[in-house]
Amino acid sequence: MTATVTGTTVPAPPSRLRIVGRAIRTLFRRAPLSAFWGIVAALIVAMAVAAPAIAPYPPLKSDFRAMQKPPSEAHWFGTDQIGRDTLSRVMYGAQSSLTVALGAVLFGTTVGALWGLACGYFGGRFDMASQRVIEFLQSFPDLILAMAIAMALGGGMATVIVAIAITRIPFGGRVIRSVVLSLKEMQYVEAARGIGASHTRMMFRHILPQCVAPYLILATTHLGVAIIIEASLGFLGVGIPPPTPTWGNMLADSLNSGLVPPWWLVVFPGVAITITVLAFNLLGDGIRDLLDPRLRGSV
Repeated sequence: MTATVTGTTVPAPPSRLRIVGRAIRTLFRRAPLSAFWGIVAALIVAMAVAAPAIAPYPPLKSDFRAMQKPPSEAHWFGTDQIGRDTLSRVMYGAQSSLTVALGAVLFGTTVGALWGLACGYFGGRFDMASQRVIEFLQSFPDLILAMAIAMALGGGMATVIVAIAITRIPFGGRVIRSVVLSLKEMQYVEAARGIGASHTRMMFRHILPQCVAPYLILATTHLGVAIIIEASLGFLGVGIPPPTPTWGNMLADSLNSGLVPPWWLVVFPGVAITITVLAFNLLGDGIRDLLDPRLRGSV
């Protein structure tokens, strides 16, 4: 498709779909390992979305004739101590765990990015006070801070999302602030300031779009951390309460089977956590290498 301007034929700008397709092809060419794990992450997300259609059994259905049975033809991942199918619970657990992780990362990283944007742009006392608050939040280990917030607010998915999101805010704030500090000294920002552009226009029209790449990198790399924190909270009993299956509370339930729990109740949820975290971490590394101009020549 072309456009004619004053007698000159000018190619039309590429569509967004074409730009996304070009980015995916570039990722496969420059970082094939990250692209492979990106496919794995996409399959895990698809499994979580399609869990009601592809799970062989309802996640809460008990079969008292097959309690705590090892993997078999009828139950590929075995059953737990009250006869619930482990494969179905792993699939539905992916739904809960990924919902919490995605919600927490998007909420926490977005709030942190906007906070960092304001800190870097305005500076002064506001920046100084904000950095002290961020340092206070970072002084606590992520799991301890999330556990304290979850215990204070009570159980539930929304509570867990908020608790994990608060642990992500400092990282988004620090990274985006550093980007804004360099961007606000650029000539095009100075030109916008010189022609009388408002602070809101300069922040959201000229500076914020340049922060999209580091924001995407933060979001993808922190998904794995959020999944680990959610699983840890579930294992400690302060996450999403049973009977809703999550990978963390499935590991906690396995301890009710005795001093040495059956191996399939530990291995399959643990492998699901490991593969998912690895997939999102390596996908984030690939996106970072693709979007960072300083690393493009070394990929």
